[in-house]
Amino acid sequence: MSRLFRRTDAPPVPDRELTALSADGSRLHVEVHGSKDAPAVVLAHGWTCSTLFWAAQIRDLAADHRVVVYDQRGHGRTPAGPVGTEKLADDLEAVLAAALAPGEQAVLAGHSMGGMTMMAASRRPGFREHAAAVLLCSTGSAGLVAESLVLPMRPGPLRTRLTHLVLGARAPLGPVTPLSRRILKYATMGPGSSPERVDACARIVHACPRTARVAWSHVLGELDLDEGVRALTVPTVVVAGTVDRLTPLVHAKRLALDLPHCVELVELAGMGHMTPVEAPEAVTGKIRELAGTYLTTKEEAA
Repeated sequence: MSRLFRRTDAPPVPDRELTALSADGSRLHVEVHGSKDAPAVVLAHGWTCSTLFWAAQIRDLAADHRVVVYDQRGHGRTPAGPVGTEKLADDLEAVLAAALAPGEQAVLAGHSMGGMTMMAASRRPGFREHAAAVLLCSTGSAGLVAESLVLPMRPGPLRTRLTHLVLGARAPLGPVTPLSRRILKYATMGPGSSPERVDACARIVHACPRTARVAWSHVLGELDLDEGVRALTVPTVVVAGTVDRLTPLVHAKRLALDLPHCVELVELAGMGHMTPVEAPEAVTGKIRELAGTYLTTKEEAA
């Protein structure tokens, strides 16, 4: 079993910390891991998570890549601010401008809301300047609540309404307990996920402020980024867990059909929604493949 998420492991320590200034003045916490001369990878986390979610990928990739991670607004060390898909796009453009040189390209990987960030930004000049290839991980572009399998009910208006209420609940999550771990595992992870990985996800999710969790749940509940998918013309890999209840496999299959340049659809058997934590080697491997194929090192360019 991978040791990347044992409780005794300290979070990866960045080589540099930056503040990116978004279009509305919001200040975003950005971390850079690895050599400044290495090929760049930019990772965007999902709803209720933080830079800590990418710990496994950072530890692996930073050995020979420059890994840029940032906290979405209201998450981690980034203060709350106005929410919406355009804000996701604004923030990603700001991070790319702050962390990359003009014209420098990177592989961009997004999990869940982080993948939606890529779709929202796909037509932006800053995105097109810097994105060499994209990995969309455990995500979807529309119909998230209607397709969700978190509630074991027949699909229909009642399940959709109840799922809206559950995902947007204002009740505090409270401390991590054995019961809360079981609930989180059921909703977001595969049945075979180890206790260490469940605990890692639970601690990250429970640390998300309630106001940010609720505000972004409303954005995700009304999501419609199908046009952004069709505008995402760079080479793209789609990764999904086969037992994902939050963004079931139907979303990944739809993305693979609608993307102009889908390189591959990767189905991770038995994995749930938290694939970068549940299957870190597989997700990191796909990022490495994209970087090796679509990024040019300085030595190669010379």
